[in-house]
Amino acid sequence: MKRFLVFATVFALSLVASGVLLAQSNPLVGTWKLNPGKSKLTSGAPPKEEMFTVQMVGDQDQVTVTGTAANGSPISMKYEVPDKGGTGKFLVAGPFDAVSGKFINDNTREITYIKGGNEMLHIHSVVSKDGKTMTNTTKGTDAQGNPVSGVLVWEKQ
Repeated sequence: MKRFLVFATVFALSLVASGVLLAQSNPLVGTWKLNPGKSKLTSGAPPKEEMFTVQMVGDQDQVTVTGTAANGSPISMKYEVPDKGGTGKFLVAGPFDAVSGKFINDNTREITYIKGGNEMLHIHSVVSKDGKTMTNTTKGTDAQGNPVSGVLVWEKQ
């Protein structure tokens, strides 16, 4: 019995450690807050405030987005996308109905939001080498069909 408890404890600790290592290998994992002062949109209106959290759930990046849009309406959506890239799914519907993503390299990821089968918004995200800043180059249309383009800067919390 004692041998089983030692084995179970070592096994549990190794699972926790491997989960921590996996999370550390993905620079997107964590909570990010929009820095409106450093963000510049050439078309469209930036949100008044926005924050998102990325956490690993199995082999999925689970993303929760909250905030306030430029018009004062709430921003709320939650989705999962495979960590290695591919088609994801919305858990709490926002203005889009599908999402896909892919890693370009260790610090660069692309996300595409889809509505009604059409690609609406494409985001090219680059996390700084120190992991404290993310720059999103955004191009496409918002859920209402209005053009959006520019650069949004996020800071890790």
